[in-house]
Amino acid sequence: MSELKIISLGWGVQSFTLAAMVVLGDLEPVDYAVHADTGWESHATMDFAEKWTPWLESHGVKVATVYNDYKVVFKRKSGTNEIAVPAFDENGGIMRRQCTLHWKLIPVKRFIAKQLKEKGFTKKPGIVEQWIGITSDEAKRAKPNWVKYITNTYPLLTMSRNDCKQWLEQHNLEISPRSKCIICPFQTKDEWQSLPDSELARAILADELIRNAKLPGRLYLCNKRIPLKSIKSQLKLF
Repeated sequence: MSELKIISLGWGVQSFTLAAMVVLGDLEPVDYAVHADTGWESHATMDFAEKWTPWLESHGVKVATVYNDYKVVFKRKSGTNEIAVPAFDENGGIMRRQCTLHWKLIPVKRFIAKQLKEKGFTKKPGIVEQWIGITSDEAKRAKPNWVKYITNTYPLLTMSRNDCKQWLEQHNLEISPRSKCIICPFQTKDEWQSLPDSELARAILADELIRNAKLPGRLYLCNKRIPLKSIKSQLKLF
């Protein structure tokens, strides 16, 4: 039997549906809904979180926000540079993806460990349930947790993302914007193009910051291996 139940709250459609289902009694109560703030979320996502956090908390779902070194896109360590995002190398390679681990998984794990310590619980298998909003259309992403005492649970595997949208609409709840980092290298042409100017400006700074971090091959956030500062004039390259 688990002693601690948490929702991984990314503030996207699926995770918000999970939290809302707890509020409306479709799912059993949880101890926390934990949001790992990467510091690179869109304004739309953070505005949605600010709007709906009071609603969740007023209905018994405690929202906790955790952080890591989200401003560090790359850092120097032992004479080498570590790149947090899977940037594209001009020679055809791609950097190892470390952002999910360092900006999301580790901060949530630290939060869970702190809660267990404060409550005096021993870290034994099954003591923590971590609810994750993966739906049937991405079921291949449903995997066991890398921490032995945390059991990943997927309450939405019988639903699709569209089912979640319909559920939210049926209960007169707002459909949240897609949760994504504004510096994610896996963005499409339309996603780069649709970034508000202020968010694109932040992404451009990150893009310039990593350019020479792994010489001799220069790095780019754009998969066409062009500087983001020229993205609006070179969209035809996509």
